[in-house]
Amino acid sequence: MYGYGMGYGGMRYGYGYGFDPTIILVLIGVVISLWAQSRVTSTYNKYSKVRSRTGMTGAEAAMRLLHSQGIYDVTVRRVSGSLTDHYDPRTKVVNLSESVYGSTSIAALGVAAHECGHAMQHNEGYAPLRFRSALVPVANFGSKISWPLILFGLMIGGLGSPLCQIGILMFSLAVLFQLVTLPVEFNASGRAVRLLDSQGILSGEEVRGTRSVLSAAALTYVAAAASSMLQLLRLVILYGGRRRDD
Repeated sequence: MYGYGMGYGGMRYGYGYGFDPTIILVLIGVVISLWAQSRVTSTYNKYSKVRSRTGMTGAEAAMRLLHSQGIYDVTVRRVSGSLTDHYDPRTKVVNLSESVYGSTSIAALGVAAHECGHAMQHNEGYAPLRFRSALVPVANFGSKISWPLILFGLMIGGLGSPLCQIGILMFSLAVLFQLVTLPVEFNASGRAVRLLDSQGILSGEEVRGTRSVLSAAALTYVAAAASSMLQLLRLVILYGGRRRDD
């Protein structure tokens, strides 16, 4: 899909035959994303082999952290898959993957605590989380319809067509969602590290190891946002160039 847009724009809008210099923006985004994914994988694998001194499992740590904050209406359950952990605000459930739920590693405890951080945000009405939740339907719609609109616009009238403009605007909604996600994720990780330390679940080097895991995980959100912003910048450049040609 992206390849079609790149080649079409490069040949039609004055960037030479077969070469579109704005593709460099996309390649930069790909490199950033691959680096971030490699970082989180290697860091998680490293600390998933380090057992916590307390011997608590991810599920046990999650329940203890929730109760320490006076949250008793959130349940913890096991879900299939690896690193499929997430908090569902609709059902008030902290879902922990099989590699986290019963694991006693400091990596697993960090991931479990992070998801509890989202439950705490939800419990207190954390403003960025409320804003992100409100964006979900429009962001989902924008991400699904943006590229079909852009590609259809390219076929019938090039990047200068109104459909392309609407598609770019729809894509910007998805980018906005990713940007709003950043403070939500960083805040949840910060809560996780502080509580694991203050509750005595982890200590010393264990806390630093968990911080490394969550920092690496946060990089994937930063990379995703950066990649989307670069893609959006590319579309704006191409659209702007076509408008000037007209």
